[in-house]
This record gives sequence, C-alpha cells and structure tokens, in this order.
Amino acid sequence: MSGGRTKESQFEYLLELQEESGLESFGVMSSQTWREDPRRLVFSLSRYKFVSKMLQGKSSALEIGCADGFGTRIVRQVVPHITATDFDPVFIEDAKSRTSDLWPIEFAVHDVLAGPVAGEYDAAYTLDVIEHIPVEKEDQFVGNIARSIKPEGVAIIGSPSLQSQAYASPQSKAGHVNCKSGDELTALLSKYFANVFLFSMNDEVVHTGFHPMAHYLIAVCCPPLTDAGR
Repeated sequence: MSGGRTKESQFEYLLELQEESGLESFGVMSSQTWREDPRRLVFSLSRYKFVSKMLQGKSSALEIGCADGFGTRIVRQVVPHITATDFDPVFIEDAKSRTSDLWPIEFAVHDVLAGPVAGEYDAAYTLDVIEHIPVEKEDQFVGNIARSIKPEGVAIIGSPSLQSQAYASPQSKAGHVNCKSGDELTALLSKYFANVFLFSMNDEVVHTGFHPMAHYLIAVCCPPLTDAGR
C-alpha cells in the first residue's frame, strides 16, 4: 500500500505531475480525430514514428504542413531542432498555444508554394499535404522542399494513395485533389531527388508490399538533385 492517494505508490507521481504541470491537451485537428475516429489518430501518429526512425541522428528537420503540430513532438524526440510550418495561421497559433519547454519546437507560418524555407535543414518531411496541392503546383511544392534542405539532405513525403480514395470520408475527399499511384508519386519525386525509396502503408504498418494495395504511400528521398532549381 502506498499511504498516498493512489493504490500503488509508483502512480502517485502522476498526480504530482498533474498538480505541477496540468494535463496535456489535443490540438484543434487531433481533438476532432480523437473524438470522431480514434483509430485514425493512431494511423497518423505511426507515420510520425516512421519519420522519427528515419531521421534519428539528424540535427535539424523541417516539417511542411504541420497542422496543429500534435504529431511533431514524436520527431522532436530524436531531432533536437525542428521547424514546423503550415500555411494556415489558425493551425500555427493553436500549435504555439501548446508548446512545451520539455519539447521546444519552432512553429512558423509559411506557404512552401511561395518559396523554400530559409536556412538549410538536414531533412524535411511532409505528411498528408501533397494530396492537397493542385497538380499544376506540385512541382513548386516538391521543388521548394528540395531547395530547403542541404545538398546531402533527405526528404520524406507521405500521402494517401490514389486507390485509397474509394474508401475516403467526404471530408477527406473535399481536400484531396491530387492523390497519386505509387508509380506517379515516384515519377514526380524523381524529378527532384536522385533516389526515391517508396514504401506501402496500411493502417499503422509500413511495408514493401504491392503499392496498388496500399492505403498510404510514404517515400524516402535523397539527395536533392543539383539541377532542381537550387
């Protein structure tokens, strides 16, 4: 017996931490996901886990399209300097309101279609963003990501597959204007990176299986091509 408020003494720390720092909160987007489709939050966070494993050992990374920044902390756990950007000030203000001294992250408003992010990064990643970019602007999008990282840098780009859209929610379909097959995504990214390693993803499992049966595609790209507008 603990003699404290919890039945087991090791859990007393949880109450002490709550009293000292309060409870953590969801962001405006992650809260809606947790409320309406909790499993989807697991799928989303597993993509950030994949990015964190790929970028472990990097000193700096840039996130393009961070939304409320809820998953960004997973990458920050292994990369000491993260700049997380989004073109929507609503999301950036929400993310800033929940910043933690334990996991410092720089949040900034930036539209990558307008140009690369200043300051060369070891890596860049973007999850669930490219499918929102009109086809006529996809080269600006990928090219400016390539221009934001160092010549030896790596980029990770994730997107729902074209085949997955038959099962997408109406809310998702409204914003998904540019989903691609595995071959199409590889062809686009190969214009800006010397190597494109494409993985399939179903739920939270990343694998090397048949791309047309993947719900999600996630590509590891390196290095940026020197003639990609650098």
